[in-house]
Amino acid sequence: MFRFFSPSNIRFLLTDIRLWIAVFFLVRLIGITNPPLEAGHNWRQTLTCMVARNFVESGPDLLHPTIDMAGNDTGIIGSEFPFFNFLIYGVAEVFGYDHWYGRLINLVVTSIGIYFFFLMIAKITDRRTAFAASMVLLASLWFCFARRIMPDTFSMSLVIIGTYYGLLFLTAGRNLYLLFCFVFLTLGTLCKIPNLYVFAAILLVPFIREIPLNRKLVLIAIVGIAAVITGWWYFYWVPYLVRTFHFELFFPKSLTEGFREILQYLPELAEKFYFGALHSFLAFGAVVAGIFFLIRNGNRNLKLAILLFSLAFCGFILKTGFVFPTHSYYILPFIPVMALLAGIAIAKLKPVWSYVVLGLICIEGVANQQHDLFLRQSECYKLNLEKIVAEHIPENELIVINGGDSPQEIYFAHRKGWTIDQKLPSPESIDSLSNLGAPFLVVNRRYDPQPVTAYKQLFQNADYTIYQLRP
Repeated sequence: MFRFFSPSNIRFLLTDIRLWIAVFFLVRLIGITNPPLEAGHNWRQTLTCMVARNFVESGPDLLHPTIDMAGNDTGIIGSEFPFFNFLIYGVAEVFGYDHWYGRLINLVVTSIGIYFFFLMIAKITDRRTAFAASMVLLASLWFCFARRIMPDTFSMSLVIIGTYYGLLFLTAGRNLYLLFCFVFLTLGTLCKIPNLYVFAAILLVPFIREIPLNRKLVLIAIVGIAAVITGWWYFYWVPYLVRTFHFELFFPKSLTEGFREILQYLPELAEKFYFGALHSFLAFGAVVAGIFFLIRNGNRNLKLAILLFSLAFCGFILKTGFVFPTHSYYILPFIPVMALLAGIAIAKLKPVWSYVVLGLICIEGVANQQHDLFLRQSECYKLNLEKIVAEHIPENELIVINGGDSPQEIYFAHRKGWTIDQKLPSPESIDSLSNLGAPFLVVNRRYDPQPVTAYKQLFQNADYTIYQLRP
């Protein structure tokens, strides 16, 4: 028994990435059952929940994801392929619906994805670099987004798993690896199209002399098919949904438009890389050092791969325009590349110093994101909204609610209809929505406490008022 606690065994345990993935997993279980009430990105999380809940209530139509804030339209939206929402639906079919299932699904898949990231980097470089890179990734912006009800780290984890199996196929040639590569790459890019930037590395495959030609051709074909399927969804099916049902989630720009917009946000763009991505200035310093070491004496194929990744991701940045520098989570797909660069530099240190640096990076990264584990109690009043609405508004009636641009409150109301400005517009504007089929108005009094005398009041408490717009 005492041999188990020998210094060598303890050192081996502490340098096993599986231990740290488990530790970070357990830490992020704090508040895992929280509803999507965070100050940041609650709108994106409630939109994910909304589509999943509609799958539960109306059936899992993956080709027609549906939201609740489209007024009297169908609510069918042109968005990402709803595989993440479908998994939430699957859990809800077994346990009944709840808001937080997406958190746990994302955390489980992302934790697995980081282990595959370790395996992939160890295969490309060495285990010390892989361990350092994986620790940096654990403490990066992935720390908080791995537990949010959003498909970003979830989808990138699928791509990492698929990429690892692609590497295994090149070296071992097993068809099962090829199948896993295809499935995970396809699902990962369908869930978030920015992840396609990873496919740029396929340009290197023809030049790897050690790999038989037939394997290279087969892998290129499989990656091409995955790209075509993703392209079909985003460039054919999504535009069709938008044309037909008139609701769109994202608004890509041309490269020139995006360039002009980004020029106005250069400080914000820089911040996404030097702090926002890793939430650690020390980690960013390691990234800079890693670039230096890679250029000076790094592996040629790795240099080219990172260059291709960077160029492809720059294209994505330009396509998003001002949205990239003004939203924190658009950098998420590129963080594994930055973590790898940081790992290259940290692995150059003596082991004891590398562990000290990694410890400081993890402390800094987690400390800068620990608030994400907790909710502000001032927001929890919104959880009462569904019960209030259910007592005064029939289930199939449309509503108008002053929730602003976010779908959060119409989601918590569990009704379909319109979400309007937090400061109520004129009665004439409200009447126009009533004429389109909304018989009820729900007012968040914290946004606009002024009474609306033009309509019959059905309910009021400190937070909400419900009015009847028409008989």
